[in-house]
Amino acid sequence: MQAKTILVVDDEKDIRELVRYNLARDGYKVECAASGEDALRLTRSVAPDLIVLDLMLPGVDGLEVCKRLKADRQTAAVPVIMLTAKGEDADVVAGLELGADDYVIKPFSPRVLLARVRAVLRRGEEPAEAEPAIIHRGDLLIDPARHQVTVSGEPVTLTALEMRVLIALARRPGLVLTRYQIVDASQGEGVGVTDRSVDVHIVALRRKLGACGPLIETVRGIGYRFKE
Repeated sequence: MQAKTILVVDDEKDIRELVRYNLARDGYKVECAASGEDALRLTRSVAPDLIVLDLMLPGVDGLEVCKRLKADRQTAAVPVIMLTAKGEDADVVAGLELGADDYVIKPFSPRVLLARVRAVLRRGEEPAEAEPAIIHRGDLLIDPARHQVTVSGEPVTLTALEMRVLIALARRPGLVLTRYQIVDASQGEGVGVTDRSVDVHIVALRRKLGACGPLIETVRGIGYRFKE
């Protein structure tokens, strides 16, 4: 199998080398860029399978790079993992809403970054399902086609909206979704539901799921994710 190509974008040479070394050791082909302009150029010429993108770049910053990539039909499908410093919650939210797939906070463990890279690439390789698949996590079983949820074999009664919110999260284990992404994924755009109402539905879901409620994790300042 041909090695996946990953583009690493960071203006700090030490970080580029650290990420490049660990990805290469894990069997990936790695290209590097030190600026947003180089990242945009290399994405089109190299066609990477995934981009590890620092947000704080000189000139064209990481958010603008992500925005341009997602707006270009040729590069829109390329997954992006953002590298961000602590305290940049607003930038993380903006990046996720632009279409980034995940984020890693600096300083980071190379092992954590590798795990995120593998997870995002694995999601991209999952075949499209003809019918909604049953989701099974521990004692929780979700059957979207039948609109049924059970915990330890006991049925859980959810509203239609709660069900859609749960499915939106459970189908993307480990992936952080902003409140707005949850609204879009569970109801579609243009529906009059505020991000605050998402919090209310999450509280209700956790309560109804009982012992499985902690599977829905809060990511402070960002949104929610379903535990892998």
